[in-house]
Amino acid sequence: MAAPRRSGPAASSPELAAALRKEIPELTRRLMAAVFTDNPEWTDYSAVTRGDLRDGCQRFLTRILDLLGGQAADAEHDDVAAAIGKQRAEQGVPLEAMQRTFRLGGRIVWEALLDKAGEVAPGEFRETGTAMWAVIDGMSSALVTSYRNTELDRVRRDERRRHGLIEDVLAGRAHDGLFAARASRELNLPVHGDYVVVVARGEAHPLRTGSETALAAMGIRSAWHDRADSTVGLIALEHRTIDTVLQQLRPQVRGRAAVSPAVPGLAGIDAAHALALLALDTVPDKAAGVLVSLDERYPEALLLRSPDLTELLVTRTLGPVLELPVKERDILLRTLAIWLAENCSAANAAPRLHCHRNTVINRLQRITTLLGRPLEGQRSYLELSLALAALELGDPLRERGAGNQ
Repeated sequence: MAAPRRSGPAASSPELAAALRKEIPELTRRLMAAVFTDNPEWTDYSAVTRGDLRDGCQRFLTRILDLLGGQAADAEHDDVAAAIGKQRAEQGVPLEAMQRTFRLGGRIVWEALLDKAGEVAPGEFRETGTAMWAVIDGMSSALVTSYRNTELDRVRRDERRRHGLIEDVLAGRAHDGLFAARASRELNLPVHGDYVVVVARGEAHPLRTGSETALAAMGIRSAWHDRADSTVGLIALEHRTIDTVLQQLRPQVRGRAAVSPAVPGLAGIDAAHALALLALDTVPDKAAGVLVSLDERYPEALLLRSPDLTELLVTRTLGPVLELPVKERDILLRTLAIWLAENCSAANAAPRLHCHRNTVINRLQRITTLLGRPLEGQRSYLELSLALAALELGDPLRERGAGNQ
């Protein structure tokens, strides 16, 4: 059975849009009702007042008619939809709720257009339908683009604020109780209790992605900050041991990293950061997958703290050996280091050096002759061990010495 036709020519899209303008208040009322009655569990406008929401709905519906009537162009870059998306993103309204509202608004306008058009054949109304849903699709695209850009900007602002707070904590501002309370709240870290600081270097990403998540899975709170030359982590121990933290962090290290001793509260973070940097300087630059604590590196740290005295110690203790040709020098230094590591036992050092015990003894006698002093004795062991450790430090020691000039 053929569909009945309306007498006279079919109304155009602009004519229908113009006819609906006086009904915008009623369309707005219907959209507001639909938002809160059609699957209300999907609706989350708790941060938006009714007046604000009504204004947004009215602006949206008006712009649909503007675009449909030819009074505005380019729905995909529509400034009204973009402004609504930006505002709702800043208010924290879920994007899904906004997309649903746009769909509901489109449906309400479409139903109103049908009422205005009367009973017409499908072919006569096809152009209006195509234009109508092109407008809704374009405005929805503008909404999504603006919403996501605003969210991205907000995330960036939050990250800048978070990183700024961490920098201020590292600089010592947490000695101010009011600032410490603010930093504690925004970083979700306790004001009091023991902390350690981790510093990592050596690669573009010296720690694997997810270090904070890995610690959080163990109930360990932390805050991380990427700097130009390092990654820094503030870790709240909260009655845990440093070993527990190290156990969780070691698999995350790709470059080289160091952890400070425990310090009391956020106010101690600046000191902990300095100690972590000192510990990190004791690790060779080419090391990878290495995490040390200052507790393991006190002799090396002491040497770095006094580069001028360390240079004098090395010269006074090993000077004649260091003046030998490279090959002989390296053999004697390695022999001395392993002999000391093996509790001054030539018999135990020989297998590690791949030589006979007598060869070890002969090398030690050669060192004794060069130095003009016995190798045995507590003080000799200490000075020789420190001098060898200083040689292992190499570049970091020279850099600190140059910095002190």
